[in-house]
Amino acid sequence: MSSKSPLQIQAYEYLKEQILTGKLEADTLYSETQMSAEIGISRTPMREAIQCLSQDGYISVVPSKGFKLRQLNEADMEETIQVRCAIEGFCVHMIAAECTTKKGMKLLNELERLLEKQEKALSNKKEEVARKQFMEYDHQFHLALINYADNAEFRQTFQRLMYLIHLTTVSALSVPGRSEDTLREHKLFFSHLQEGDGDSAYKLILMHLMTPLTMHIV
Repeated sequence: MSSKSPLQIQAYEYLKEQILTGKLEADTLYSETQMSAEIGISRTPMREAIQCLSQDGYISVVPSKGFKLRQLNEADMEETIQVRCAIEGFCVHMIAAECTTKKGMKLLNELERLLEKQEKALSNKKEEVARKQFMEYDHQFHLALINYADNAEFRQTFQRLMYLIHLTTVSALSVPGRSEDTLREHKLFFSHLQEGDGDSAYKLILMHLMTPLTMHIV
């Protein structure tokens, strides 16, 4: 969105926030006229924002009618997880090989802080708040692995898949006990990285990412 006008960016961010916070409902058809009126802008920047959100995988455009939220299906989930395994698996080996470097140590410190935040989130007695906080830190944890490679294509791919990743995470963490299992897997994965054991970290991250496929959550 960096080459877009301020109004297009405003419309994009508004719709994205509405989607990610659950304020827009699945199976509901939304019009660009309706969305434009909500934030008080013309239809042109809203139309551009809708096209960008479609390209980024958040919505499906219904020609001449509007758009609907993209919904998760088994094929989308499987393909998304396979892409994540390929990218994060590559990054894991790179990180393990450089775990004692200044850059590697900086990442390990960041991951450790995120693990502490995840653990704290789980102690929140408000279940819905705890889940939202945990999901956010889970996202940051995996994004930190991808950002380590400093690869623009990796980041763009992750951005394009973000909504499907979000849907998969929401579904998986709604299963009782999955958040606690996720934290345990993250901690064990972190210990492998600290030891520079790339093979063990790689095997674990693949198992961790592929778990939703075995949970029949779609």
